[in-house]
Parts: sequence; C-alpha cells; structure tokens
Amino acid sequence: MENILSKEEIEALLSAVFEGRIDPEKELAREGGGITNYNLFSSDSSKGHVPNLDIIYDSFIRYNRISMSNRLRKIVEFRKIGARVFKFDDFLQTLPTPVCMAIYKIDPLKGAALIAMDSPLVFTVVDSILGGTGKPKIPENNRIFTSIELRLVEKIIKDALLDMEKAWAPLTATRMSLLKTEVNPRMVNIVPPEYQVITMALEIQVEATIGNMVFALPYMTIEPIRDKLKSGMQFDQMAIDPKWSFRLSAELIEAPLEISVEMGGANISLAALLNLAPGDTIMLNDRPNQNELLVRVGGIDKFIGIAGVRGGNKAVKINGLLNKGGASE
Repeated sequence: MENILSKEEIEALLSAVFEGRIDPEKELAREGGGITNYNLFSSDSSKGHVPNLDIIYDSFIRYNRISMSNRLRKIVEFRKIGARVFKFDDFLQTLPTPVCMAIYKIDPLKGAALIAMDSPLVFTVVDSILGGTGKPKIPENNRIFTSIELRLVEKIIKDALLDMEKAWAPLTATRMSLLKTEVNPRMVNIVPPEYQVITMALEIQVEATIGNMVFALPYMTIEPIRDKLKSGMQFDQMAIDPKWSFRLSAELIEAPLEISVEMGGANISLAALLNLAPGDTIMLNDRPNQNELLVRVGGIDKFIGIAGVRGGNKAVKINGLLNKGGASE
C-alpha cells in the first residue's frame, strides 16, 4: 500500500516548505521524479473516444440528404467536417452568433443532446420553405431569429431526429423527441459545464449557400452503449443507400408490361386446327357473365373489365381486381 501522511505530518511538511527548510524542486530532482498533471475532463483523454460513432453519422447523412432535399425542394449536399471532444462550456463558446440550438431527448438513454445551426443555414431553410430561391440575404446586424423563423426550422430539426432514429436503429432502438429550441447559449444546460460532449460538425450546401450543423452528444449519454459500438457489431443495414431504393422504385414504375384482354376461349382438336381455312368460324365457350372480360398483366390474371370504345379506340373498363383464388373483389 502507498504511504499516506497523517494530518500532523502534512502540517509539518507545509511548515517546513513555508519556512524554507525544504525546497520542493530540489527534493523532486533528488528523487528523480516529477509531477504528472492529469485532467479528468480533458478532451485529450481517451475516455472521450467512441469508436464507430462516425458510422452512425454517415448513415444519418444518407437519410437526411433525401429528407432535407424533399422538404426544401432543392438539391442539398452534406460534407462531414469531423468529430471533436469538448468540455460542454468550451463547446458553447465555439458556437457562432446568432445560433439556433435544438435540445432533444434520446429515449431510453439518459440526458439530452443538442443540435446547433448557424445563421446561413437557418435563413436558407426559412427562405426555401417559404418558396424563395434558397439564396437569402443574411442580415448584417446579426439579429436573433424570430419565433416564426424558429417554428419553420423546427420542421427541419424534426426531420433530422427521425433520420437519426433510423441511423441508430441497427445499434439500438431509440425515440428522439424535440424538447425546445433556444438562441441563447447561456440558457442551454444539457450537462454541467465541465462534462465532456462529443461533437460532429456537418457542412450543408443548399444550392449556392453553405451553412453548418453541429451535433453535441454528452459522453454520459453514449457511455451505456459504448461497448456495443466498440465490439465491432455489424452495420450492414447502415450500408444501404436510401437513394438506391428510390431509384429502383422509380425504374420499376416506368418498367413496360404486356397487357392482354381475353374475349373468350374454345377447345378444338389438333386436326380441326390444321384444317382451318379463311372464313371458318370458331365458337367461343360461354362465360358466366358474357359482359366481363379477363385482363392479364404480364401473363397473370389480374383484372376483370367491360369492353367498350373510348376516343374512337377499342378499350376495356376495369371493373374489379382478381384475388389469388381467381374471384373478383
């Protein structure tokens, strides 16, 4: 066990130092030792490193690129700037002015997390949602955002939280809910100032305007599932590009299909078929309902309809859908 000084010994040692009878520097040099400073909250500590967390953000980018493009009706591109670890108080000091901050809860994990958006991104989102060109005039006086602007930005934030749920799904099921939006960093206190937060900065380009979005996730929130990330679990589901499924759906919709309408049928012998000549008549079998025609799609019985004429062309009006048993619905 290490030797622990008693209260009397500590007081005697301090008195000797103050009176000059002991020079601490000479004592340390004679012992060949030194003092090693260690900051439990330093961003250089390996405690703040969370392996594979960037994979979640890669998946989020793939989802949110589509969501934001659809919401703004403009082409949106993302670029991952990088992850850093800060003390929460130091992180707040890095935020620009003005800034829109969204505090959200990640159930069932403890604590809250933060999304920060700078003014170019906020004004671009507001302009695009209201039908503008996506090239807003950024106010020069650095005014704070209005309540109407914040309500419009909430649409983008809620889309982002839904996409983040999808990105987290292969790791753990979560439900992310927006708690509030804030513009004053002093009013944000998701963790004590000295606690670590893991940040991820994203650069977002909407048309010709570039803005920034930063995620801040407290280490205490991610710690319970850190081992899952560290274990090298499979992220196959994250590797699926949502764009591919949209392109596939679009191509399938445009794929050509053969459609045919059966007027009736008849059974004849091969000899009768070989002896057919121009002008011969083939009597079709009676149908339960002579008005109903069978419509095949790709060679599969699919619909029933009624023959008619539309625009001078022969046509079929679809009356019902055939189920797997062949009965109409």
